[in-house]
Amino acid sequence: MKYTSIMVRFGELSTKGKNKKDFVNMLARNIKHALKSFISLTYDVLYDHIYVNLHDEDYEPILNILKDISGIQALSLVIKIESDIELIKKTALMLMKESEGKTFKVTCKRSNKRFPLISDEIIRQVAPVILKNTTFKVDVHKPDIKLAIEVRDEGTYLSTKTVLASGGYPIGVAGKAVMMLSGGIDSPVATYLLMKRGVIVECIHFASPPYTSEAVIDKLTDILHELNRYQYKIRLHIVPFTKIQTKIYEVADESYAITIMRRMMYRLANALADKLNCLAIANGESIGQVASQTLDSMGVIEKVASLPIIRPLAVMDKLDIIKIAKQINTYDISIRPYEDCCTIFAPKNPKTKPRLHEVLFYEEKFDFASLIKEALDKIKVITIN
Repeated sequence: MKYTSIMVRFGELSTKGKNKKDFVNMLARNIKHALKSFISLTYDVLYDHIYVNLHDEDYEPILNILKDISGIQALSLVIKIESDIELIKKTALMLMKESEGKTFKVTCKRSNKRFPLISDEIIRQVAPVILKNTTFKVDVHKPDIKLAIEVRDEGTYLSTKTVLASGGYPIGVAGKAVMMLSGGIDSPVATYLLMKRGVIVECIHFASPPYTSEAVIDKLTDILHELNRYQYKIRLHIVPFTKIQTKIYEVADESYAITIMRRMMYRLANALADKLNCLAIANGESIGQVASQTLDSMGVIEKVASLPIIRPLAVMDKLDIIKIAKQINTYDISIRPYEDCCTIFAPKNPKTKPRLHEVLFYEEKFDFASLIKEALDKIKVITIN
């Protein structure tokens, strides 16, 4: 079947009211950027749909790219024809003859009120033609094939194939956030979920050479190459963290080390976010998963941040997180045996209910502000396109 276009269906964007036009325009820009290598495509950007006009391009690779773009709820392969009832019947029959199944249902939307037939009348004319000329039977509840007809001002669109996409909001509509990326299973999934809500992500990673391997950075860049499907340009800010970590272990009781370490990370992330005009800090924390992720620990740790803290995985089960990691192709990369600084420096008996006054007591024992400034000055940036 020679389809003329791919109809992009919005989903959540339909709830945006007066802001919808801005959201749709952002989505259109994201789609055009993602498909820039297909030079023959053209686009019709309308209030309730975007049409990607194929002009004889193979639709399969285009569909595969579109499915991963945030803000798209579903994609329909369509044939656009003139709004003529005889042509509609002929095209509908052609589509059904090339479809596999035993049962069908015809649906119709008629936004072009000048068309002489209403939706029910169009269905009553199309369905008998299919029944008479094929072996298909009608099933209005669970049909094998749904033949969708949309009569619009610019023409009529017919489709029998619709695939689900990622949903969410177009990336860029919700501002920017700094994502604390460790390289484990959780933080890449949290990054993906944040992107789906329209947030542009700037990633920050805390490296502790020589205790951590350079292979961790390779692991992170491989993860971000997978996430490039959802955000086409991602920056990874690598913060040298060795001096800060070793100093913490010199001055603090080991049980408080992870708490103080996380507070330093939040200070660094907050400073970077301010510099990059980000609106929030995000991470892959899930309540109770480790000692620093109890509610008591989170409360003490995040007091150093002035920006909101977003935890997309806060109430998710580990198995559900792993399932998403496999879906977005980051799981096999995340389980490579290269440890990050939190794992290598993890204390044997960390505090699960740290007390703020004790944390402050240990922090007063060293000049962490100058160490943070030094680390910020030495950040290295890798851009993943």
